[in-house]
Amino acid sequence: MTPHPVLAVTAVPAEADALRPILDPELVVVEAVGVGPAAAAAGTARLLAKRDYRAVVSVGIAGGFPGRADVGGTVLAARAVAADLGAESPGGFLPIEELGFGSSVLEADPALLKALQTALPHALTGDILTLSTVTGTAETTVRLTTRFPQAVAEAMEGYGVAIAAADAAVPFAEIRSISNPVGPRDRAAWRLPEAFAALRAAAPALQSLP
Repeated sequence: MTPHPVLAVTAVPAEADALRPILDPELVVVEAVGVGPAAAAAGTARLLAKRDYRAVVSVGIAGGFPGRADVGGTVLAARAVAADLGAESPGGFLPIEELGFGSSVLEADPALLKALQTALPHALTGDILTLSTVTGTAETTVRLTTRFPQAVAEAMEGYGVAIAAADAAVPFAEIRSISNPVGPRDRAAWRLPEAFAALRAAAPALQSLP
């Protein structure tokens, strides 16, 4: 009997289009669900309701934190962290845990993470932050790297995908390739061809997930 496929969720069609020619659709189904954690959660939940999958992986490009993840590199999430889920206060940001309303952190499935680390030995593992507003200043970069010393990258969908996967009791993982350094917004510094090349190079690992 053919095992249930892996669901690879991307934000935008360009990411999905980069992956599909490389992957066997019987083993990995690739779908774009939209940008941001809300679209990612809703889209992933809709897909999981339609058929059975053995795993869900959030896949795409991301910003890498300087000194931690290099442009053109690949990172794996040990945890998906909703970095801006909480409240402001005079004393600083309060994560949702301190408000008593749940958790802003979801761990990647250990078996999936180990398989990806084995298949992608040069990939860097750490926290991947999910933000509704991507970082565009040096001040925010410092604040995030201070709050999250294990953060290697930021994107906009991982935590949303992880929430949907957890609700459906399906194992979750996240893979990102780095297109730009996190910091002051500078589109000229983005290296999309390198990021997409890294994404395509990492894609075959999805076919060997348990």
